[in-house]
Amino acid sequence: MSAEEKKKPILVILVGAPGSGKSTFCEHVMQASSLHWVRICQDTIGKGKAGTKAQCIMGASKALQDGKNAFIDRCNLEREQRAEFVKLGSPEIDVHAIVLDLPAKLCISRSVKRTEHEGNLQGGKAAAVVNRMLQKKELPKLTEGYSRITVCQTETDVQAAVVAYSTLGPLDTLPPGYYGQKSQDAKIQLGIMKFLKKADASVDKELGQKDSGDKAITKGNKASLEVKADDKAELGSSSHGTSCSNDIPTLAFPSISTADFQFDLEKASDIIVEQVAEFVSELENARLALVDLSHSSKILSLVRAKAVKKNIDPNKFLTVVGDITLLKSKGGIQCSVIANAANWRLKPGGGGVNAAVFNAAGPSLEKATKEQAESMSPGNVVTVHLPSTSPLFIREGVTHVIHVLGPNMNPQRPNCLKDNYVEGCNVLRKAYASLFQSFVGLVKSQEKSHSTSKVQPSDLKISPKTHDQKVKREGVFESDMNNKKHKGTEEVFGRPGDEMDTMYSGKERKKWGSWAQALYNIAMHPEEHKNDVLEISDNTVVLNDVYPKAKVHILILARVKGLDSLADVHKDHIQLLNSMHEMGIKWAEKYLNEDNSLTFRLGYHSTPSMRQLHLHVISQDFDSKHLKNKKHWNSFNSDFFLDSVDVIAEIEEHGQTTLKDVEKLLSMELRCHRCRSVHPNIPRLKTHIANCQAPFPPALLNRLKIAARKDELNR
Repeated sequence: MSAEEKKKPILVILVGAPGSGKSTFCEHVMQASSLHWVRICQDTIGKGKAGTKAQCIMGASKALQDGKNAFIDRCNLEREQRAEFVKLGSPEIDVHAIVLDLPAKLCISRSVKRTEHEGNLQGGKAAAVVNRMLQKKELPKLTEGYSRITVCQTETDVQAAVVAYSTLGPLDTLPPGYYGQKSQDAKIQLGIMKFLKKADASVDKELGQKDSGDKAITKGNKASLEVKADDKAELGSSSHGTSCSNDIPTLAFPSISTADFQFDLEKASDIIVEQVAEFVSELENARLALVDLSHSSKILSLVRAKAVKKNIDPNKFLTVVGDITLLKSKGGIQCSVIANAANWRLKPGGGGVNAAVFNAAGPSLEKATKEQAESMSPGNVVTVHLPSTSPLFIREGVTHVIHVLGPNMNPQRPNCLKDNYVEGCNVLRKAYASLFQSFVGLVKSQEKSHSTSKVQPSDLKISPKTHDQKVKREGVFESDMNNKKHKGTEEVFGRPGDEMDTMYSGKERKKWGSWAQALYNIAMHPEEHKNDVLEISDNTVVLNDVYPKAKVHILILARVKGLDSLADVHKDHIQLLNSMHEMGIKWAEKYLNEDNSLTFRLGYHSTPSMRQLHLHVISQDFDSKHLKNKKHWNSFNSDFFLDSVDVIAEIEEHGQTTLKDVEKLLSMELRCHRCRSVHPNIPRLKTHIANCQAPFPPALLNRLKIAARKDELNR
């Protein structure tokens, strides 16, 4: 692997007393993370036995040199104990500290109760050791050499930190700085004997039953999401929403982004009510249900009040108190479709709704999701059919899970929008619109299929046999096409017979989800999209990219069925490729006549995300709010982007195009496309590009590769 393809490793120094949950923290992050983490623990560093600090330093150093991320699982309560590990940091290695500064009572209680501890610190002796160590506690400071410090003083803080690190992807970073309360009150609280004389029950009561053993952060935190059986009569009751009939297709959805992502509740409630009001008219025989665990939920209260003022039909929209995975068994409310507040990796883990849904659905949901999509971006949804073997299907009658990802306003989580609520509201609005649109499409699809078999259209409760057949027929829906409202189910789900065209010339092809059909539908039926297209010819369609990555970004679509991507192209298509290239040059020259400062490049993505062969004609300013991350940049400025003239030449000579290793190319470091200088993030790169006067690399200075004014080409 070349240097530019390596991700900057992270060294995380855990700071906390015995019983604070350091090992558990490591375990949960390592279980859920897609990154490679190594746990360095002095209790086990000597081939499973206790070792030395020097061995820990050597182990951490080797892991970092190998490009892995490392946890230092020691108490590290004193600055002197941390110093040697901090020295392992460098410009190529980030050093973080996570301080598990939980109450002394909790740490002592856990340490006393636990058994089979790796370091044998348990039983009565543990209390004295914990108290003595806490007397010397020194909270870390950024001046010690850390780029980021997170202080956790409650279980909620710890859970948030677990989620922050476990959801980091290969392209993600956490912002530097000091997060959490900066309390310097390091000296400890209670006399040991006074504490030990108290009954364990009093400790449990004070800590909210969170100290029953060292595994306080239970995977998925399922217990905290369950409602009591005696809540059944109240579950579903609210000041808004009265109908609880179970023969109505129902979407149960949580409030998106208002928990871990810390979205403003007032703004979120406005958007929920706005989107519900907009879509409720399409719910002829279906309903929406907003679900939250607590009767004192502020978001439920706000939404109820605003829904009443908006005169939203209470038979089509209700608010529900309860666990979204137990609405039928605990509350008697049948919800055929539930929404999951997912992470971008579409993986279990973390906490809250995401953990609860994956736990309740069992491994089959993760498997079914993985078959449909690997990831998604904020504002989008992925609809997955639950296999009939899923416990959530068997127990609750849930047939579909719609994963949805909202905007993040929490600086302790990756890809934070900070306080940009203009962008945040747009993303949240899109997320709810996509969610409701997907549900409406499912309902109408069911109505259509049931009408042919004379079954009641309201029946979205599918038998296991029928359900499994539908899983094979229908694809995943990810709304990443545009932000127009009410596109209609035909555009979303494709035309009958078009949606899953998986065979061509006897060769098995990639399965494209419904969301990826938009370009195909336009190419096959351009006359139905006259407001979107710029030009129609016999074999091409020209239109603007909905999410342009530059001032000018247009697409030239091939109007030939069976050409989903470059993988399907061979020598018989040379004339078509030339026509697409000529059309691209024509439109580039048109824009050059309007603005001669522009420079264009024409090419194809090695592995496109949208079905139907299309040529990108993109100006090289890359001045666009839609260019947001490394993947966006590298998809147009690495070998992932194949120049049109090179594609034509290669197919003429070899009959096919050589496709590149996508993951490596898209994760490369950010380099200026002119001078090839390296930049740490997109904002810095954009600032540089706006002022860079370097000529384009010689390999691109070809009239057929770059359409530009003459003085640009002659530089």
